[in-house]
Amino acid sequence: MNKKLSLLALLGLASAMPLAHAQVAVDQSRFVVGDIRVVGLQRVSEGTVYNYLPVNIGDELNPQRVREAIHALHDTGFFRSVELRRDGGTLVVVVRERPTIQSFEISGNKDIKTEDLMASLRGIGLAQGKTFNRSVLEDVKAELTDQYFSQGKYGVNIETKVEELPDNLVKVGIEIKEGSRAKIRQINIVGNETFSDKEIIDGFELMTPKWNNWWKPGTSYSREMLTGDLEKLRSFYLDRGYADFQIESAQVQISDDKSDMFITISIDEGDIYRIADARVAGNTIVPAEQLQGFVLVQKGQIYSQQLISATQQLIENYLGTMGYAFAEVDPVPRLDEEKKEVTLTFLVNPGKRVYVRHINFGGMTRTQDVVLRREMRQLEGSWVSNAALERSKQRIQALPYIEDVDFKTERVEGSDDLVDVNFTVKEGPSATLSGGLGYSESQSFMLTGNYVDSNFFGTGKRVALDISTGRWQKYASFSHTNQYAGIHNISRTYSLSYSDITQFVSASSDFSSKSLSAGVQFGYPITEYQGLRFGANVSRSDLMTSSSGSALQAQIWVQENGKPYSRSVVDNWGNVGEIFGSRYTAFELTAGWYLSSLNRGLFPDRGQRQALT
Repeated sequence: MNKKLSLLALLGLASAMPLAHAQVAVDQSRFVVGDIRVVGLQRVSEGTVYNYLPVNIGDELNPQRVREAIHALHDTGFFRSVELRRDGGTLVVVVRERPTIQSFEISGNKDIKTEDLMASLRGIGLAQGKTFNRSVLEDVKAELTDQYFSQGKYGVNIETKVEELPDNLVKVGIEIKEGSRAKIRQINIVGNETFSDKEIIDGFELMTPKWNNWWKPGTSYSREMLTGDLEKLRSFYLDRGYADFQIESAQVQISDDKSDMFITISIDEGDIYRIADARVAGNTIVPAEQLQGFVLVQKGQIYSQQLISATQQLIENYLGTMGYAFAEVDPVPRLDEEKKEVTLTFLVNPGKRVYVRHINFGGMTRTQDVVLRREMRQLEGSWVSNAALERSKQRIQALPYIEDVDFKTERVEGSDDLVDVNFTVKEGPSATLSGGLGYSESQSFMLTGNYVDSNFFGTGKRVALDISTGRWQKYASFSHTNQYAGIHNISRTYSLSYSDITQFVSASSDFSSKSLSAGVQFGYPITEYQGLRFGANVSRSDLMTSSSGSALQAQIWVQENGKPYSRSVVDNWGNVGEIFGSRYTAFELTAGWYLSSLNRGLFPDRGQRQALT
């Protein structure tokens, strides 16, 4: 018998050797494997083959082991064909690798972004660098077609092209001709007796095109929109007392040219029901009477699914404040078809009290972790409270350099009473820098500059610097605010300013002045939304008049008030004059109250802000 006897060749499903034929070949070549050699590899490593090959040195090959080996290697998806050969005592594994996708391009798409299509196709194995399997192309066409069908584009045409390249590489291209979106020509409601088609359809997102709405997306068919409209239809009747309302069918027909859609919804309205009783039952944790106060549906009222859902949410939220983050309230209706009444039981299942293991923040690029953590009203190690989490979200969102905040609680794997809270934060701009350069005949060149940073180096501290200078006017100010300068959330602001205004030279005033001031202000919160402010400021000011540019009354007033002084000066034209000045020192104390419940620092849409100083 020839030593190089083929055991079995699997060259693909289309050309696979029949199993009976394969069995005969194996029976004639039973042997003990002394060594294993792999032939035909290009990109796949030998270690990968050995890892998947269920045959080791010293094993005796039999028909079953051969079939298992070939199936195992073929199922990896790496190879188009797998062949086992014998060379003396050596098992030779001959493989032919599937090509690798060098590039993958999509063209012609407009309605769906390329990155969204790429993401969906990546999940079925079509991406640059992946092993190419031609059978996947049919899945690709089906996936893309389904996406376009869901958007109402039933005339979409998808073509795939595969270009083979050297070194066992391929270039895959997908060309999409989207076509036009099918328009809704008619929406029919069958079975409605109490409400007209117009009353029902007015709440739908889908609509028939008219002269005043043809541009709206609802005039084109969308599977998602239809699903949403069916839910709106159900809510429409359930909120009006029709507790046994049913949608019997929803049929969608398309015209032959795939441009028009006709929707027919068949319903059974049922009868109007009233509430016979509504009570809370189950493991209520607190006395049931306490939860009964959250029940919005009352005896004698018309059945309303909206009120039932609101009651369910209220009870779950209340239990959530006590650590039962995954409490479930299941409204169980019992219909009396003769009396047309509904008895409601809100069955409470609080689950276990849940504690917070870790609070994590993501999405920050500048802000330090401690800046957000000090705004938290939910603490690690304590039971989770949805009220504390919502308030924490509001406080973080109220920071002037935060645009948006969201959070999600995730169960800790292996534990039924621990969660991690993950906050996702979107930062906004925290600093502004502005400046200007100007010229006037009276002031000559003027330079202004302003810098404000509400999140200085990510610390949450506010720094502001303002400078303005010209020939006759100079001004500079600096302030520094630390919102958490001490315990109990005490804030502190330092401020310093200097001004020098030589007004009488420009003949705009009888007085000129110089001023230097420094101050400090503290803020002390007294509640979650209110606080007090206390401050002190000291300033030293010089008020001056000129013997040549000021009125006599102004000169006399300056000399008789404050601490007067005078000195001789020479102006730009060589004229000698005298300046009269007085120095003043002022101390100021400030106190104030503030209230702020704004829901965000940037563009708030709820809450209020008030202050009294």
